[in-house]
Amino acid sequence: MAGMELTLLQLIAVYALPLVLGITLHEAAHAWAAARLGDPTAQMLGRVTLNPLKHIDPVGTLLVPGLLLLASKMAGAGGGFFGWAKPVPVVWSRLGSPHRDMGLVAAAGPLANVLMALAWALLSKLCRMAGIGEDFVYLVAMAGVSVNLTLAVLNLLPVLPLDGGRILVSLLPRQAAIALSRLEPYGMVILLGLMFTGMLSVIVNPLVDGGILLIAGLFNF
Repeated sequence: MAGMELTLLQLIAVYALPLVLGITLHEAAHAWAAARLGDPTAQMLGRVTLNPLKHIDPVGTLLVPGLLLLASKMAGAGGGFFGWAKPVPVVWSRLGSPHRDMGLVAAAGPLANVLMALAWALLSKLCRMAGIGEDFVYLVAMAGVSVNLTLAVLNLLPVLPLDGGRILVSLLPRQAAIALSRLEPYGMVILLGLMFTGMLSVIVNPLVDGGILLIAGLFNF
C-alpha cells in the first residue's frame, strides 16, 4: 500500500483502530486522573477502562469523523480531523485541590495521546526492523501518530470546554479564571467557527506536522 493512493475502505481500515484507541485512552486517562486526585465519579461509572464502548459517542466519534474523511476523499484533499467522545464526568469539588487538580485531570488526556503517538511510532519501527507487515503496519502506525498528535493539539487549544481551556483556568488567578469560565457556553461555537473558516487547520496543522517530524527524527524514519 505504501506510495499508493488509498481507497475510502482502505483509509477506514488504516484509521479506525488508531482513532478508537486514541479517543478511548484519552478519556480513560481523564477518569483515572480524577480518581487518583479524589473524585471517583467516572471510575464508578466504569470510565477507567480501555473498552471503547464506554467512551464512544456515536455522532462525535464515528459519524462526524467519518463524514469528514469521506468529504476529504471526494475532494481529493488531505482533510482535517474533528470529533469528540462522551465527556468524562468530574465533580470538581471532590478533588483535593479543585483549582489545581482541574488542570491535572485535563492534562492527562492530551498526555495520554502523546504517549500513544510515541507507542505507535515504536511499533512501526520494530515491525519494519523485523520485516513484519511493513506496508500496512507502517500506514496504521503513522495514522496512529497523526491521529494522536491531532487529538493532543486540538484538546490543548485554550478554549473551554477543551482540556487546554481547563488547564488555563487552573493556572489563572481566581478572578481571571472565573471570567474565562463564563465563556464556556460559547466554546463550541468558537471551535466550529474556526473550523469552517479554515483557521483551525492553520493553527493545528503546523503543530501536528512539527510533532510528526520530531517523532520521525526520534525514531529515524
